[in-house]
Parts: sequence; C-alpha cells; structure tokens
Amino acid sequence: MKLTGRRIFQGKVEGEALVTKDGISFYGGVDPDTGIVVEKGHELEGKSITDKILVFPTGKGSTVGSYVIYQMAKTGKGPMALILQECEAIVAVGCIIGEIPCVDQIDTTKITTGSTLTVDAGAGVVEVG
Repeated sequence: MKLTGRRIFQGKVEGEALVTKDGISFYGGVDPDTGIVVEKGHELEGKSITDKILVFPTGKGSTVGSYVIYQMAKTGKGPMALILQECEAIVAVGCIIGEIPCVDQIDTTKITTGSTLTVDAGAGVVEVG
C-alpha cells in the first residue's frame, strides 16, 4: 500500500514501524539518552523509538522537544524516520536540524506496529509492505 503525504525533511529509509494513536512530547516524554518513551500512561511507555520508524498523530509539549529530537539523532538514539498525521513546528524543526526523514499528512491508522515501511520523504511517499 502506497501512502502519499507532505515532505517535512528528505531522506530514504526502510525499517520497522512503531505506531501510537497518542501524541508524543519529546521533552519529558522520551528519554534522550535511551530513546525510551517515559511518559506515564502513554501507549508506548517503556518502548524504545531508537531505529524505528515512529508513526504518530502529532507532537505536543515544549519547544525544547526540537532539541531533544536533534540530540537523539546525533547520539544514535533517535528514530529512523517520523510519519505523522500533522507535523507541527516542534517536530518539524527537530527533524530538520537532526536530519531525520519526516512525512506528514499521512493516514497513520493504515499502519500497524511491526509493519515494514519504505519511506521516501523527499517524494512524500510511505510504502507499507
């Protein structure tokens, strides 16, 4: 299945999807040293986003979240790519400065955890395989 959205930051990757219906706050919600979601009650609490293609509806929280995304990218603890329904400024800036492929305007309900995704963020295309 091919899903087409909007490019936020370019790049091509293939990997395993980690999907949540909950928004993510990178500042305080994800441990930047481990890549583990630490937000209490979050659907992904205790799970690592490292080397996954993270699929979620939207970001939330502090603008410091942009730097957390950047920090995780530079230390190898970040996701391979981000796929969102709506990418707001915090996540967009983090992806751009961290050089993480990112696509939004995707119906994330069509993707399940464990699916293999091929992301061509430059073209705004996500293939679910």
